[in-house]
Amino acid sequence: MQPQEGAGVQYSRWNNSTQDEVSVTTATELTAWNRLYATLCTGRVGIAVKVLGGLLAFWIIFIIGYVTGYYIHKCK
Repeated sequence: MQPQEGAGVQYSRWNNSTQDEVSVTTATELTAWNRLYATLCTGRVGIAVKVLGGLLAFWIIFIIGYVTGYYIHKCK
């Protein structure tokens, strides 16, 4: 069997063996993306980031719509 990355339990049973093999691994190191996600997307900081992202998206869409409407309905 191939070893799996990350935390988990792996159980191997071979028919011709009298022993079963159980190995437990723990992942203590977090990748940079996991640390960034844990910091910015969870808890109070995560809520603040989502609110600010929503407000930013609203204003970007509003400005694009305003400029588009201005050029479409401009008097000639």
